[in-house]
Amino acid sequence: MLDIYDIVKRPLVTERAMNCLDTQNTYVFEVHPKANKVQIRNAVERLFEVKVLAVNTTRVVGKTRRFRTQVSRTPDGKKAYVKLREGDVIELF
Repeated sequence: MLDIYDIVKRPLVTERAMNCLDTQNTYVFEVHPKANKVQIRNAVERLFEVKVLAVNTTRVVGKTRRFRTQVSRTPDGKKAYVKLREGDVIELF
């Protein structure tokens, strides 16, 4: 069983994530790869004391990195787009 602190790893603060926040009241989080939408919804509601309307998830495939003759790969991951009800805010900073 995953703990709520294991499910939500960190918020993503990218240009695209900030655009989603400004236009749709949607926050983007990096989450545990085995977490499902119900677990993510419950974790966000308990951690930040907000009401979640919808959760969309996407798998992120790791990139291949090359340095001289050495080839490595960044780890795979999962992102969650969490839409909050009107008026709810999560303080990121």
